[in-house]
Amino acid sequence: MTEGLVQIAAEVETFLASLPPGAGRVTLRPLTRHDEDEFTSLTKASAELHHPWMSLPATAGEFQAYLAHFDPANTRRLLVCLRDSGDIAGMVNINSIIRGRFQNGSLGYAAFAPSAGHGYMSEGLALVLRYSFEQLRLHRLEAQIQPDNHASIKLVKRLGFRHEGYSPEMLFIDGGWRDHERWAILNPDPWPAHPSLPNP
Repeated sequence: MTEGLVQIAAEVETFLASLPPGAGRVTLRPLTRHDEDEFTSLTKASAELHHPWMSLPATAGEFQAYLAHFDPANTRRLLVCLRDSGDIAGMVNINSIIRGRFQNGSLGYAAFAPSAGHGYMSEGLALVLRYSFEQLRLHRLEAQIQPDNHASIKLVKRLGFRHEGYSPEMLFIDGGWRDHERWAILNPDPWPAHPSLPNP
C-alpha cells in the first residue's frame, strides 16, 4: 500500500477500535488494489441496480484508473463489508474533503446487488458518518442525488440529512448533465472552535 493508504487504514482501524466489540453487521475498510476482482465482479452484477445513477469500474483497466485518481489528501474510498464473512456489501467515497473554514466532504455511495435490500448500506453509511465526524472531525457532509433516485433519498432522510436545494444539470452522468437534489448533515458535536486551524 502507498503511504497515504497506510495512513487511512490506520485511521479507520483507530475509529473501529473505538466502537463496542462486534457492534453491527458491517464494518469498514479502505479500498485497495487487492479488491480488483471482487469489486469489478460486483459492479458487473449490480449494473441494473446502479444504472442510471452512477457508473463504477467494471474492468481491470477501469479499476486501475479509478485507483490512480485517488488522492488520500482529500478523498476516502471505503468499503462496507459484512462483519461475519468479509464480503463487500457496498462502497462509500468521501470526496472533495476541504478543510480550513469549510471542513466539508461530499459523499458518493452504492450498494452491491448480491446483498442489497438487507439494510447493510444504511448501517455502513451510518458508520461512515461517525468516522467522518469523530475521526476526521469534519463539520459537514453533503450528498448530491438525482430526484428520481428514491431509494437513495430515503436512505439519507433516514440518517438525518436535510434537503438544501436543487441544482439543474449539476453532474455529468450516463452521457448527460443530470439535475440533482442537495442533501447535507452537520456534525452533532462541532469541532474545532477555530476551523481555520489545521486539523490534527
